[in-house]
Amino acid sequence: MTRIAMWSGPRNLSTAMMRSWENRADTAVMDEPLYAAYLATTRLDHPGLDEIVAAGPTSFEDAISACLAPLADGIAVSYQKHMAHHLLPDMDRSWLDSFRNVLLLRDPRRVLMSYTKVRESVTLDDIGVPQQVELAQRCELVVDSDDFLTDPVGYQREICRRLDVPFDSAMLTWPAGPRSSDGVWARHWYSAVEASTSFGPPPADPPAPLPPHLAPIVDQAVAIYNELRVNRLTI
Repeated sequence: MTRIAMWSGPRNLSTAMMRSWENRADTAVMDEPLYAAYLATTRLDHPGLDEIVAAGPTSFEDAISACLAPLADGIAVSYQKHMAHHLLPDMDRSWLDSFRNVLLLRDPRRVLMSYTKVRESVTLDDIGVPQQVELAQRCELVVDSDDFLTDPVGYQREICRRLDVPFDSAMLTWPAGPRSSDGVWARHWYSAVEASTSFGPPPADPPAPLPPHLAPIVDQAVAIYNELRVNRLTI
């Protein structure tokens, strides 16, 4: 049995990556299992706040227990899509040692351009940048989403190899539409991935300019992103 925790900030390749792994017959996925507890604790103004909290679990202890629960018969891999910002400062981190942890990066300028279409107010913590610095020390792989999209087959093969999971070509395509495994927040965030059936090409254009009020966040986030990219997986 293998438990994989794929950590990223929001508006990354994370949901498409979850689709890829869910298309394996031997894998069960979990979509942001800490989200309800995170919002129940912080009460941040996220789309669907009350609905997400109601869907639970609302305590981190219960959420982590679900992450560590035994797998169903015939399931060899638990693939968990996690948001870095769901790790609050006072949370216990020891449970992360039960996972093969991977950090998925994206240029924060692209993250912010997408994120602010849904939530106009944003901080560095909202996009999980400080937590990504911490997680980089625990993650055995750091993957840049733009790199990945240049060669999804090659990168997915190498990720599987590094995680001691046999590669499955079923990971390269998936049916369009929603999934029962999607969180209740899907209707606010997942329209693009629901229309997809495979990984798309990497962005062809440079990141678009962002509003001036985001400049301090952009500068800090880009500096950290560039540091984290130094140790990224390349093939």
